[in-house]
Amino acid sequence: MGKKKWKKSDMVGWLVMLPTLVLFAFFVWEPLLENIRISLYSAKGYELVKFVGFENYKSVINHPMFFQTLKNTIAYTLWSLVIGFIVPIIMGTLISETVHLKGLFRTGVYFPNIVPGLATIWIFSYFFTPGKTGVLNILLSKIGIEPQVWLNNPKWTIPLIVVALTWKGAGSTALIYMANISGISPDLYEAATIDGAGIWKRIRHITLPSIGSITKTMLILQVISVFQILYEPMVMTNGGPNGASTSLMMQMYTYAFRDYNFPNAAALSVMICAILIILSGLYNKLTKSREE
Repeated sequence: MGKKKWKKSDMVGWLVMLPTLVLFAFFVWEPLLENIRISLYSAKGYELVKFVGFENYKSVINHPMFFQTLKNTIAYTLWSLVIGFIVPIIMGTLISETVHLKGLFRTGVYFPNIVPGLATIWIFSYFFTPGKTGVLNILLSKIGIEPQVWLNNPKWTIPLIVVALTWKGAGSTALIYMANISGISPDLYEAATIDGAGIWKRIRHITLPSIGSITKTMLILQVISVFQILYEPMVMTNGGPNGASTSLMMQMYTYAFRDYNFPNAAALSVMICAILIILSGLYNKLTKSREE
């Protein structure tokens, strides 16, 4: 086979993509490569001193908090799949099935995304405040339930933080599902209705299979996002109680801005990036093998 001829349309395509490629290289690849370089050096303040190889990685792994923060981060991810992944699917599906006031419901579910993220975290911090001054405890006291410690309970800290995350982000994800559901052919629903299928059968046999591809994409995006959780536990619990909610990103933040140990912070960020790449690769391989 001969060489493919370079078409004018190819040149136009590359010219259109060029600004995006330049920005991507400048804001993504260059910082990533620089981060890898910093992780291989020792430093004095902001100045790199000498090449130390993988010593910074060993230092990070040998830190007493490393495996605790890794365990916490995995717990955040798993709880987000239990609590936060299903909720947007349910919201998007049910709103798509409504006939009246659909626009109002769409606005309502998206409203939490309008609220600044830090403000949302402060709201939930006061909501889950332990003792008699907490909003949730005040409400529960009306029905005779004693005040609970909530965020001060290590068993409930991570799930409650994930609840705050879900309240903040579920609406925008639900809109994505609604957009995909709106693209399903109405003929399928009409045929199902004629055959006597109720709402639950329509959802089970038409809606859910039709949004399978976007569901897989949203799953891996959610894992990547929650695995990098930082300011939510920092504001709500400051990593407590006793490190029960400290994430890998919080540990990286501690290295960089409390200890000023930038090589260790860079090493940990590279490790987080590697973990996410491995998880994404495994997930894509599993889903591909199932499809085949």
